[in-house]
Amino acid sequence: MDIHEYQAKEILSGFGVPVPRGGLAYSPEQAAYRAREIGGSQWVVKAQVHTGGRGKAGGVKFCNDDHEVHDAASELFGKRLVTHQTGPEGKVVYRVFVEGTVPIERELYLGLVLDRKTERIMVVASAAGGMEIEEIAETEPDTIIRSVIEPAVGIQAFQAREIAFGLGIEPAQVQQVAETIIGCYRAFRDLDATMVEINPLVITSEGSVMALDAKMNFDDNAMFRRPNISELRDKSQEDPRESQAADRGLSYVGLDGNIGCIVNGAGLAMATMDMIKQSGGEPANFLDIGGGATPERVAKAFRLVMSDKNVEAILVNIFAGINRCDWVAEGVIKALEENPVNVPLVVRLAGTNVEEGRKILAQSGLPIIRAATLSEAAERIVAAWQNDLKHNVKLVNAT
Repeated sequence: MDIHEYQAKEILSGFGVPVPRGGLAYSPEQAAYRAREIGGSQWVVKAQVHTGGRGKAGGVKFCNDDHEVHDAASELFGKRLVTHQTGPEGKVVYRVFVEGTVPIERELYLGLVLDRKTERIMVVASAAGGMEIEEIAETEPDTIIRSVIEPAVGIQAFQAREIAFGLGIEPAQVQQVAETIIGCYRAFRDLDATMVEINPLVITSEGSVMALDAKMNFDDNAMFRRPNISELRDKSQEDPRESQAADRGLSYVGLDGNIGCIVNGAGLAMATMDMIKQSGGEPANFLDIGGGATPERVAKAFRLVMSDKNVEAILVNIFAGINRCDWVAEGVIKALEENPVNVPLVVRLAGTNVEEGRKILAQSGLPIIRAATLSEAAERIVAAWQNDLKHNVKLVNAT
């Protein structure tokens, strides 16, 4: 789960990370009021959207008086920001964050990520702040510092100071940078985060350390015990298909293809998408119905997949362990009876109660194409989709 910059800063400040004074605004008038409330002579107005690269896309504007703040906010509200992370559809701006500017002497990069290779939290830092970490790794790889945190003891003060010295920090700021690193680690650990990123972490001309921008991601599977974090979710920044799936306890990732996938298990879903592509098709989604899929759960998955207008065929691929093939078959039939689909449907069942499941499908009388193996299912759904597409083209040409 992603959150906005202003939310990440509020969280990190609670763990001792210094941030500039700022305020959230939902209208141009409120933005101008925030600027007067903050004080000073210069402000920055930032679009609050879930993406990086906002500055290059025109989502960050510097202002010299409250009238400019009003005009900058007015320009941003309702604007669709398109960055390299959002794709061509972009993200719409519904709120802005107004901050006072700070005199910058140095910019640094600081990030904490979950390194799945070492199964540890890793601190990634660089003296080349202000750039994306991918860009830093490509252009200035020698500046990147990596430090793995031992989970039994957590980050130690000497470890944080080593990172600070490695960044070439002046002795007067080493302790401030070390405390910032420790604060980020505690926020990461205590709130089930999967990433904390401060870019840039700046040293001001007065010698203070400050997080000028911040980003945090959280583990979706841990949000049941973090209600205060779950409340920060902004559905307006999410794919509506993924939001609907999450609200129904399903794992869904929207893709650009046209063959919908209903699968149980992330590994099987990945294999299914690979087989579809190998057979000449393009998957429209990654949908994992998980374990213990009841007929009602399968029916929900069908409705979700069919809500995507790009879906022109559906492949159901279930390898039942905790699941039961007869439950899945009942769910498929229930979904088709409630909402008949007019696209090709291939169902492949294997595992627990597979014979019962196949018998239920065969006796349903519904237009379901059955397959025994994954490769056969992928080939049949691609062939059925291509034939259906040709048929539709002929009908269009005939009219």
